Amino acid sequence: MSHIDRDARDGLTAGLAAYLMWGFLPVYFVLVREVDPTEVLAHRVIWAVPFGALILSCRRQWAEVGRALTHRAMLGWLSLSAIFIGMNWFVYIWAIQDGRILETSLGYYINPLTNMLVGYFLFGERLRRFQGVAVALAAVGVTVLTVSGTEVPWVALFLAVSFTVYAAVRKKVVIGGMPGLFVETVLLLPLAIAWFAVLFSSSQMVFATGSVSMNISLMLAGPITALPLLCFALAARRLSLTTIGFMQFLAPTIQFCTGLYFGEELTTAHLICFGFIWTAVALFIFDALQSAKRKPLEPKTQGA
Repeated sequence: MSHIDRDARDGLTAGLAAYLMWGFLPVYFVLVREVDPTEVLAHRVIWAVPFGALILSCRRQWAEVGRALTHRAMLGWLSLSAIFIGMNWFVYIWAIQDGRILETSLGYYINPLTNMLVGYFLFGERLRRFQGVAVALAAVGVTVLTVSGTEVPWVALFLAVSFTVYAAVRKKVVIGGMPGLFVETVLLLPLAIAWFAVLFSSSQMVFATGSVSMNISLMLAGPITALPLLCFALAARRLSLTTIGFMQFLAPTIQFCTGLYFGEELTTAHLICFGFIWTAVALFIFDALQSAKRKPLEPKTQGA
């Protein structure tokens, strides 16, 4: 097997691992749903720091972290991205524990389409014909769910928009995925520790007062945060943007199936909405394939 074939195989394996872990992430938050989402979020931040440090040491990426921490503009952008990823994580955790897995999957189906809109309006990227139709179909699907349901699918919209803004902010910073995530969690760490102190002083903390299995489960919040990004980093260096673009829909598809497994109701409005979204996704993939044919030597993604 040639070096290129081996790289492609390893990249595909790593990419599948990343999106499978992100896809099954709701299962973890269901298992710890007796814990308040604010405490779960604090655990996600706190335990991601030492685990992230271990990964950075293995990958020898401390220089990138040092540069970010000593560069005022870079640190400012990462502080802003930390706020958005923190809000995204909290709403995601709360939604899973509140039985809204289907809505979270909708949010991450929409996310690539909102990315295209931000690219069009903020970065001057051209919106191709099929991309425009895909965005319009997604908008129709969300509108149908809003009009037919009892409330606006705000969880899906918030997750899609907040992650799009997060990605747009991170676009301003030249830093790999793992070093960037580490700096963001370090910036959020004082808030997480302060919240731990509040929970402990009010005797509301589950950690250290619950079962050993629950304590271990909460500590796993760090690895489940960092490991998928590590796998994505390995995949991003070996696979084309087109391949990564296809694979990103694996996670929300698994989340959708997970929501059904846990007994969430799939109404007629949901079916119509997801029908429009899946059609939009199909157009998105078709457009990417057509674009890849026109640019057969498309470069692989960099960094992460």
